[in-house]
Amino acid sequence: MRIGVPRETKTLEGRVALVPAAAGDLVKRGHEVWLEADAGTSSGFSDEQYARLGVNIAADAAALYEKGELIVKVKEPIDGDLALLRKDHLLFCYLHLAAEPALTRRLLEIGLTGVAFETVELPNGDLPLLAPMSVIAGKLAVQVGTHLLHQPLGGKGKLLGGLPATERGRVVVFGAGKAGGTAAALAAAEGANVTVFEMRHDRMDDMMRLGHNVTALYPYHDVVAREVAAADLVVGAVLVTGARAPHVMTREMLAGMEAGSVVVDIAIDQGGCFETSRPTTWKDPTYVEGGVTHFCVTNMPGAVPQTSSQAICAAILPWVNRLASDVGWRSDPALAKGINVDAGKIVHPALRGMDL
Repeated sequence: MRIGVPRETKTLEGRVALVPAAAGDLVKRGHEVWLEADAGTSSGFSDEQYARLGVNIAADAAALYEKGELIVKVKEPIDGDLALLRKDHLLFCYLHLAAEPALTRRLLEIGLTGVAFETVELPNGDLPLLAPMSVIAGKLAVQVGTHLLHQPLGGKGKLLGGLPATERGRVVVFGAGKAGGTAAALAAAEGANVTVFEMRHDRMDDMMRLGHNVTALYPYHDVVAREVAAADLVVGAVLVTGARAPHVMTREMLAGMEAGSVVVDIAIDQGGCFETSRPTTWKDPTYVEGGVTHFCVTNMPGAVPQTSSQAICAAILPWVNRLASDVGWRSDPALAKGINVDAGKIVHPALRGMDL
């Protein structure tokens, strides 16, 4: 099969879906791999590295999409990509359609098959293609949040970990999955007092094991409001596979926070889990509402493209090979759950009933 890897065009998105070694493996398996020129440059991979492994270099996006049958990219297609996608394309990337009705309509009009990384689901419920980026986003949420608490950036001027004669910072995390659990672990390691809200008892137990400065609680409304009001940093990492994220922090709760506090919404790709969240980019990543700095960048792992590209590529490569090599890939239960749109129809159950 002809596999096309376009250059990402989302604002300051530096990732590439296939690193040279992975693309080379696909070539060895008999596939024809095409890379748009400079698609790997921001991740530290030159066109020459790909070419040495038998990858063809397309001069521009139009040439790439013309050659490709299976289009493998990282982020959802935007205007330039959508103009070049065809009905016969098989698109494999993050889509996050629950929060993107306009994109959903356009993909339905094109009539292609779209398999979303974030809804490829194993029988045990794991999301293997979302997990690595969730871990990175969880780390970045605390790194960025710690930075935004600095007074020159508009923060309250608090050091999360504290030190003798000072108070520890307070961090609230919603969700103890890959993203939330990673954020909680890093915040705890910094020395902050961390409260994690989670509904699954096994995950609460995991959080308690992180250390004596971590508390895991069920998200009762009044308890959430109390903990949010006392927090310096709030991280939202709530996920409902394929569906729009529920609001777990209301505008009223935010109003109780001290000015200069910070909130980071990792769930913004799926619409955001805070009532006051709206999408931002790495070019203009923050805004202030109610005196609280909001960080809601929709492609957080794009800030560390070399690490992110290596991580996502290792996760997706076996699935890329399956899609490219096996005409019966639709019988794979995990890939079947990954299909979001197909031949002009919405397939994934979480997307049915969208207001299009």
